[in-house]
Amino acid sequence: MTPIKACIFDLDGVIVDTAKFHYLAWQRLARELGFDFSEEDNERLKGVSRMDSLNILLEIGGVELEDTKKEELANKKNDWYVELITHMDKSEILPGTTEFLTLLKEADIKISLGSASKNAKMILEKIGLLHMFDAIIDGTDISKAKPDPEVFLLGAKALNVEPSECVVFEDAVSGVEAAISAGMYVIGVGSKETLHRANDVVQSLAEMTLDRLAK
Repeated sequence: MTPIKACIFDLDGVIVDTAKFHYLAWQRLARELGFDFSEEDNERLKGVSRMDSLNILLEIGGVELEDTKKEELANKKNDWYVELITHMDKSEILPGTTEFLTLLKEADIKISLGSASKNAKMILEKIGLLHMFDAIIDGTDISKAKPDPEVFLLGAKALNVEPSECVVFEDAVSGVEAAISAGMYVIGVGSKETLHRANDVVQSLAEMTLDRLAK
């Protein structure tokens, strides 16, 4: 097996749980447009870009809008979301994350973020983990959303490693597919039933060790 030189992490659902803040902002937008948006509906937005998420939301509500209005609504939702995440701190970090990132640093394994979020750097700064990442590829760097592998391939390039030398940590099906398309080993974070295409699945990064990574 190719030795592992880098780990690439999705943000939402892997490092922190910002999904709840996204949900509250999308729900507020749906109510303003006159329809309900459930937690089940919100599952469809996991790992999806902002504009694609808005299109799914509008489809659920049976609402059709011009592109300029869509842009306005996407920005409004993001303003509400940013307002919510400005209050984040270290307590929002998911179990085992800081410890596993520290192990990777000590083992000289490079670390990158691979997220569709355009607020990734701000979130990492708020939770005190920005310094742990050697590269950050987020929504400001990519033109294609997952399951396209662009975000992960850019991460490998930024770290100067081959895709086959990377392990991706993902909680969304689209992210797992993106990692597979990139030619990377992928560890799902969440449910084995949902993430069955991943090479391995953990409930959280608290289950990760360097030995498990090497296997």
